Amino acid sequence: MTTAPTHAEQPTPLWRPDADRVARAQVTRFHARAAERYGAPAPVPGDPEADYAALHRWSVTEPEPFWQAVADWCDVRFSHPADRVLADRTMPGATWFPGATLNYAEHALRTAEDPARAAEPALLHTDENHDPRPVTWAELRARVGSLAAELRRLGVRPGDRVSGYLPNIPEAVVALLATAAVGGVWTSCAPDFGARSVLDRFQQVEPVVLFAVDGYHYGGKRHERTDTVAELRAHLPTLRAVVHVPLLGTPAPEGTLEWSAVTSGDTEPVFEQVPFDHPLWVLYSSGTTGLPKAIVQSQGGILLEHLKQLSLHCDLGPGDRFFWYTSTGWMMWNFLVSGLLVGATVVLHDGSPGHPDTAAQWRVAERTGTTLFGTSAAYVMACRKADVHPGRDLDLSRVRCVATTGSPLPPDGFRWIHDEVAEDMWIASVSGGTDVCSCFAGAVPTLPVYVGELQGPGLGTDLQAWDEQGKPVVDEVGELVVARPMPSMPVRFWNDPGDRRYRESYFEMFPGVWRHGDWITVTSRGTVVVHGRSDSTLNRQGVRMGSADIYEAVERLPEIRESLVIGLEEPDGGYWMPLFVHLAPGATLDDELLGRIKRIIREQLSPRHVPDEVIAVDGIPHTLTGKRIEVPVKRLLQGTPLEQAVNPGSVDNVELLHFYEDLARRRRQA
Repeated sequence: MTTAPTHAEQPTPLWRPDADRVARAQVTRFHARAAERYGAPAPVPGDPEADYAALHRWSVTEPEPFWQAVADWCDVRFSHPADRVLADRTMPGATWFPGATLNYAEHALRTAEDPARAAEPALLHTDENHDPRPVTWAELRARVGSLAAELRRLGVRPGDRVSGYLPNIPEAVVALLATAAVGGVWTSCAPDFGARSVLDRFQQVEPVVLFAVDGYHYGGKRHERTDTVAELRAHLPTLRAVVHVPLLGTPAPEGTLEWSAVTSGDTEPVFEQVPFDHPLWVLYSSGTTGLPKAIVQSQGGILLEHLKQLSLHCDLGPGDRFFWYTSTGWMMWNFLVSGLLVGATVVLHDGSPGHPDTAAQWRVAERTGTTLFGTSAAYVMACRKADVHPGRDLDLSRVRCVATTGSPLPPDGFRWIHDEVAEDMWIASVSGGTDVCSCFAGAVPTLPVYVGELQGPGLGTDLQAWDEQGKPVVDEVGELVVARPMPSMPVRFWNDPGDRRYRESYFEMFPGVWRHGDWITVTSRGTVVVHGRSDSTLNRQGVRMGSADIYEAVERLPEIRESLVIGLEEPDGGYWMPLFVHLAPGATLDDELLGRIKRIIREQLSPRHVPDEVIAVDGIPHTLTGKRIEVPVKRLLQGTPLEQAVNPGSVDNVELLHFYEDLARRRRQA
């Protein structure tokens, strides 16, 4: 595994913000205020790295004044004040802002109260067929007010669940905000999820209202969903109402309400004031084994964490246009909607990331005047392979930050953005999780960018790398842990008596400390390197390595479309490490290509990384949110039956898994 360079091997940054940018950054001004009023250490003039390190250290050692400072800086509207900031620091179960009441949707819509901004776009919606269409702040507020009144008329009360089977369209944002306004609990799935996958999620939370489209367009094709919606209605007995969103123009099925009928009023929204820890939404883990985890996050915790991330880390505010390519089945959609909290215009794109060609997302950024463009590391690498030249061919002059997540951005991805988008580009590789709906580490507007590294841990996030004995390590690979609570950590899982599954998921290895399941290196410079999932980490001859290191090296080869590496501990004490490769069209896994694969791994990583076998496959299986499935494949290769190794409804192409079942069987018989 590539380890972080030591202080003595100080690398050269790929990018460094100039002094003016550092001075203008919200985090710089926040630091000055926090030092003046809340006891933060005084800023260090002319040394942004020391400055941020001191601010971060204070934010985790003194969480009460830090989070109070964030709430005041972001003007959080508490309708009833809190008794204190953090009443109980125990994990799980930390108690934030007890006694406080507020409403997330009220904060998301408060820009509409400003007469100077009410006619500006809150949302810009694009798809494969249309240019950007605006929804103004005034229009958004009116639609939310109308729908919230309708939800109340339907009997939706605080704590009731409201579900959406919707793509990334304005209707989804309106439905989420209206649900939050009445104190309901939002949950959503993208319409490319099949009925079984949706039911595995929604049946757990028993929604009372379902918003559903009749279909959607993707990759230039029309995809009908009428039959799927009928199946959902038949198997969700708790539904009191179904709202039909006619994206394809079909009439409302019998017994449903029309979207236009429930949103056409001009009703001033009424915001239910709820406790800080009142549920806001339910997100779902990828659910690779068993039913997906139904993760409950709170109105106040998400509000505070997202205000911190978007204002201080993403440096977003009024005048910005915030675009992240996502779907409603991924936590990044919820994070994107929160752009409204800081007065930014949120760009919603509903369509294929590669239609009509690989440059599609960059064109959305150009057409919408995006200032912060978020995407996946996989998309950046696909653009590099497809020889896309966004900076040359498009006007991306308004984009000041390109952010990536979903998997570690390989070093070649950093260099490609720098070379092919803009040399003066803030590149923010970020890492977090659905579990907290936020980032553990990533964007810091005042810090330099080093190739292959995340700029730093998030404020208020006590991020550390721990060895197997639970000791912090620096410049060495360790488990990603969060040693103190964050406001957006789950308040619970749905239907999880005694928090048993919640505790098993994060607190079993190091009791009282959040262990996320990633291998990271925290460098002596304060940056972070993410190496991949620790529960699928390769451990060969005592040397631990992350799968991301293998993928970054192998997928540089033009013949390799995608790869999957598995490390298998065998009963006789041996260790088998196969590499599965999905070849590009026309490529053949002959001796010449096999030699290049092994050579690039040997030379760029180490001889210990060279796989025992390289095996061509028809495709690499993923979760529905696009992550490679490593642990279930490992279990299949160990002989676990498919139905026990993985939830088939959570996989994009379950047929691909039969290959690994057969391979395990052949190996046992050999």
